[in-house]
Formats: sequence, C-alpha cells, structure tokens
Amino acid sequence: MLLKTDQNLVIDDIKINFDTESLWILNIVLAVIMFGVALGIRIDDFKRLVKKPKILLVGILSQFILLPLFTFLIVWIIKPHPSFALGMFMIAACPGGNVSNFYSKIANGNAALSVSLTAFATLVSLVMTPFNFHFWGSMYEPTNAILQKITLDPAELFKAVLLLLGIPLVLGMLFNHKFPKLATKVEKVLKPFSMLVFIALIGIAFSKNWDLFINLIYLVFFLVVLHNIGAYFVGYFTAKGFRLNQRDARTISIETGIQNGGLGLLLIFGFFSDLGGMAFLAAFWGVWDIFSGIALAFFWSKKKLANS
Repeated sequence: MLLKTDQNLVIDDIKINFDTESLWILNIVLAVIMFGVALGIRIDDFKRLVKKPKILLVGILSQFILLPLFTFLIVWIIKPHPSFALGMFMIAACPGGNVSNFYSKIANGNAALSVSLTAFATLVSLVMTPFNFHFWGSMYEPTNAILQKITLDPAELFKAVLLLLGIPLVLGMLFNHKFPKLATKVEKVLKPFSMLVFIALIGIAFSKNWDLFINLIYLVFFLVVLHNIGAYFVGYFTAKGFRLNQRDARTISIETGIQNGGLGLLLIFGFFSDLGGMAFLAAFWGVWDIFSGIALAFFWSKKKLANS
C-alpha cells in the first residue's frame, strides 16, 4: 500500500481492522458510558448552570464555536489531505468526552461544573454536532467536494447522535429521578467499569492495527497533537478572557480538549466508511487524547491554584 504513487489513493485506502462485531460493541459501550454518566446527573446540575449563565455561555462558546473555528483555521493554513481535514472537523464537532469529568477532578478543577457542562453539551450536541460538521466541512472547498459527493443528510447524522448520546442520557436521568439511591449504587460500579471496557476496546483495536499505526502514524501525528493541544489552549484562554477563576478555566480547557473520539469514530464508520484517512485520524485522536488528558490533569494537580 505504501508503494503506491497516488497519495490520495494511499490515504483513502487505509483500512482499520475493526469488524462489524467490534463496531456494535463500541456502540453499546458508548451508550452504556453515557447512561452511567447520566446516572450522576440531576436537574440541579442544569439549574446550577442557569444560575451562572456566564460559565455556561463560555463553555458553549469554547466547545461549539471557537473550537470548530480554530479547527477551520488550522485546516485552511496547513491544508491537510481532505480526508484528514474532514476527520478534524468531525472531532471538533463532537461534544466533550465523558472521561473529562475524571480528569477535571485530578486537575483540581471544578468537578461539578465538568459534570454539568458534559450534560448540557451532550444535549446541545444533538443539534450542534451535525450542524458544525456540515457547516465547517462545507466552508473548506476540498472537504465540501467530499460532502457533495456523499450527499450527507444532516438529519441522519442527528438521528445517529440522538441514538448514541441523547437516548442514554434521558434514560439515565429518568432512572436517577425515579430511583436515586439505586442509581447512586449502580453509577459507582457502572461508570468506572464501562470506561475500563471502553479503554480496553480501544487498546485491543490499537493492538490489531499496530503495524498500520507504526507505518503511517507520521501522516496524522502532527495534525492530531497540534489540534488537541490547541483545543486545550482555546478552552483555557477563552475562560481566562472572560475572567473565570483558575479552577473553572482548567475545567473548560479539559472539556474543550477532550473530545468524544468514540462518537466521532462511530459516525465516520457509519457515514464515511470509504474514507480511510478520516477514520485513521479519528482513531489516533481517541488514543492520543486519553494520554494527553491524563498528562495535563497530573501537571495541573501539582500546580497550586492561583487566586483569581
């Protein structure tokens, strides 16, 4: 494959070893993770954000407006292969990853704010993920050509996001409302267990594609690292620009930098199965941001919170 002279053909011929059975397992695990997160979400979490609209608006601005804009600027300046660019737009359009709550706690961030933003961002993503992906993908001519060829229906993308995130979120919150004591017990077991299964699944998928990553990682390494680190900076400096305190700034930085790569990968497999480069970039993001997030969280855990 690497000996082909047509670079477009090489990149879009990349095939990740991830069969239908594994895809179904990933779908189920992602839904279970969202259900587990929702077990710890209460109506008060949304009320808390409504009482502090500034924090809510900064979080939404950072995740759903500035990050996609930042992604577009990177793509416009670097001009990566269209499949990679479309993968970057997909990642930027996804809501924050659920593991961000765990990282915020380690980083001495605002854990309650992290959970609240995750919940609210998940609801917003039902509309904003399809919108942002289609809007910014259409703004860049090479990716727009792909979207025109595939004729992606944003409504179908909305249905997929609703199925993977929206329904588990609602069911989890309803369960918590009806059976609060049982929900607390189930959450303590289900949330860490489902996250471990998710990470293990990513690890297995990575091991199955070890040779592929070793041989082709240079194609996406710089793009993913730049995009991810830039996302942390976007979140942090947006929060500081609006004069939020250090604890909240760390939280919004992590919420912006830890994107739901699992969701992005599932949407790519569902709608763009012929774009190997797009899936390859999203797959590496899913591995990379686990390590970058934990590294940033531990770095901040050693840093004393500034008075702000």
